[in-house]
Amino acid sequence: VQLVESGGDSVQAGGSLRLSCVASEYTYRTYCMGWFRQAPGKEREGVATIVSDGNTLYADSVKGRFTISRDNAKNTLNLQMNSLKFEDTAMYYCAAGPRSIYNGYYCSFSKSWAFWGQGTQVTVSS
Repeated sequence: VQLVESGGDSVQAGGSLRLSCVASEYTYRTYCMGWFRQAPGKEREGVATIVSDGNTLYADSVKGRFTISRDNAKNTLNLQMNSLKFEDTAMYYCAAGPRSIYNGYYCSFSKSWAFWGQGTQVTVSS
């Protein structure tokens, strides 16, 4: 599965961005899809995940500000980011994985995601 992200940019705090990720296929291998991010000097962290039927999971730090969605017909994953903060600055990665990542409620951040995009940079200035 190939994943290609777009939409990263530099914005001021309080602004909005919409990230998109196009997957090369919609199969059992993209049952779970998600966004992760990594800031300089920090470990990669989960931002949001979504199952093929729509169940979502959000990191506490982005709840109420970010919205994840997917269009299975277009093999597209989106992340609408509002009220951006300086601490949201990071490289954002799209990821995909099979049903084994799903625990019956959501696709877990901590499981082994099989496929990763190259990343798109989000920079928020205060």
